[in-house]
Amino acid sequence: MEQDKVIARKQRFLAYVNNLPCAKAYFRTDWECYYLDLFGKMFGYISSENDENAIITLKGLPEKNEELREIFADVTPGYHMNKTHWNSIKLLTDALSDEQIEQLICESYELVANKLSLKDRKKLQN
Repeated sequence: MEQDKVIARKQRFLAYVNNLPCAKAYFRTDWECYYLDLFGKMFGYISSENDENAIITLKGLPEKNEELREIFADVTPGYHMNKTHWNSIKLLTDALSDEQIEQLICESYELVANKLSLKDRKKLQN
C-alpha cells in the first residue's frame, strides 16, 4: 500500500513538472534519480526508490525552508544538497497535500527561472 502511494505521487509530480514551461523531468542514471530540469539547471529531484525512504528534494528560500522544517517532521534539510537552500520531503507524508508539494515544486522552478540567462528567460516568456 505504501509503495502504491509513493508511485502515484511520483507519477503525479513528474507529470506536473513536465507541464511547466520548458521544464522536463527525466531519469538520470548517473544519479539514480528523477532529475527536474530547466534549461540544464536542476530545480529538484525525486529519488528512484518506491519505499518509505522515497523523497522529493526542492530548492527554496532559506527562511521558508527553515519554517517548513519546524512545522513538518517529514521535511528535512536537502539530502546531499546545500542544507540552507534545499529541503527533502518524504513522499509518504500525510502532513503535506499533493497540491502543497506542487506549490513547492513551482516555487523551486521559479527560483531557478529567475536566475537564468536573459536568453533563456526570453525563451520562457514565449
